[in-house]
Amino acid sequence: MTEPPKPPEAGDRLVAAANRPSPPEPPARNLSLSQPRPHRPALPRQVTGPVRVWRGVVVFLAAAVRLASRLAALILVLYAIFTVFRANPANIWYQFVESLASPLSVGLANLFQLADVRWTTLVNYGLAALVWLIVGSVVAGLIRRAAP
Repeated sequence: MTEPPKPPEAGDRLVAAANRPSPPEPPARNLSLSQPRPHRPALPRQVTGPVRVWRGVVVFLAAAVRLASRLAALILVLYAIFTVFRANPANIWYQFVESLASPLSVGLANLFQLADVRWTTLVNYGLAALVWLIVGSVVAGLIRRAAP
């Protein structure tokens, strides 16, 4: 037969944790307003003047580069999707996207030659879109580092 469970004793973990007295509170220290509180990081100083303007310009340029690279990648992916699903080449949207995608392919439009033209377009223009995303992120990061 099995024995019934034993009641908790003073040496058990749960009982010891429940019966432990709370630690004494540390003595109050006189902290001046110029020093940050020890458990909180110091707040950054307010930036004013030309440094603030320069920081705003840098942030704007980085956002513009990021937006332009994502827009280029979107156009390339859209053209690849149009080609894969055999969109009507006489359609004005297809022609517009095709006219934009051709120069944005950065020489990668004929990198791979696969058996199916649709897969060739998907791989080549998809790779070009990936290059735009990576290069745009790197350039935007480098621009952001110019901020003070």
